[in-house]
Amino acid sequence: MHQAADGGLARVRLPGGRLTPDAMVQLAHAASELGDGKLELTSRANVQFRGITDGDALAERLASAGLLPSATHERVRNILASPLSGRVGGLADVRALVQRLDEALCSRDTLAELPGRTQFALDDGRGDVTALQPDFGVQAITPEEFALILAGADTGVRIDAEDVVDVLLDAAQVFVDLRDTQWRLSELSDGPARVLDQLGLGAGEPEELDSSGADEAPIGWMTQDDGRVALGGVLAMGVLDARLGEFLAAIERPLVVTPWRGIVVCDLDEGAADTVVRVLAPMGLIFDASSPWAQVSACTGSPGCEKSHADVRGDLTQAVERGDVEAGRRQHWSGCERRCGKPKGDVVDVVAGPTGYRVS
Repeated sequence: MHQAADGGLARVRLPGGRLTPDAMVQLAHAASELGDGKLELTSRANVQFRGITDGDALAERLASAGLLPSATHERVRNILASPLSGRVGGLADVRALVQRLDEALCSRDTLAELPGRTQFALDDGRGDVTALQPDFGVQAITPEEFALILAGADTGVRIDAEDVVDVLLDAAQVFVDLRDTQWRLSELSDGPARVLDQLGLGAGEPEELDSSGADEAPIGWMTQDDGRVALGGVLAMGVLDARLGEFLAAIERPLVVTPWRGIVVCDLDEGAADTVVRVLAPMGLIFDASSPWAQVSACTGSPGCEKSHADVRGDLTQAVERGDVEAGRRQHWSGCERRCGKPKGDVVDVVAGPTGYRVS
């Protein structure tokens, strides 16, 4: 737990963004009883609490809910996965790989030394999470063959599905052995080439991989391959009220937190999906991809962060209400030059300074 201007801040890793209804209700209750009553969704498909008053009690609850399987490896369990994998499209179902990777990562003692910013990614072929430039990742080429991604780029190396976990963790171990103060593989001089060399993998010819899913957050009504419905919603600034969390848990269906600060409710029949929209939309879950809230994000800002020059979230809310947010362009509002929480890709920067905001 870290101390912020508004109290304790704690982040909970959700490999692949996956949440059971039971885990969701535990998170919601913890936010209500130990925090500020809200959960914040992050650009790494994790959740964080603010205003925590009792860190030990929170850790106890997370452990009992199965959300803290390894105290030593918690900060490195950053595993992104295509949110719709195995349900809507994609070349491969990577859901089983998520669990295998998480368990194997936690079983390797030396990988607890990875920097907390390290990012793994399992892309089912649509290019959605490869676009987020993971340190160590794969992207499906066929259901059984994957491209090895290092520092966000295709290496040209192709590996079988059964070897994915071992290759990713071996690559991460090389980074642990080679790094000095670097947080990300991209910061290490010739990092990808040196990793491949240590692994005995000769770089192939990189290809232009499918990127059709890049920057396409799953929002709205989506028909699953099995005929059921998945509903994708986003939240203003990624803030989930604990009461809404309780309602999501009450649906009793699998949930997936996305890197675009949204949630997918899975495996619904049409009647249930219609009810979910009618009940949860008025509570703040946005199912409209054209909403300006689907295009903007923000750091915490004042008063939660003492480094911020402005009440970023309040100012952004006013800008959205005035219609000042340009449609079709992603924006990230920051309270200082650190630009915390800024997503990858083509994003308009709105940064607060001592004399106002600067747009670039």
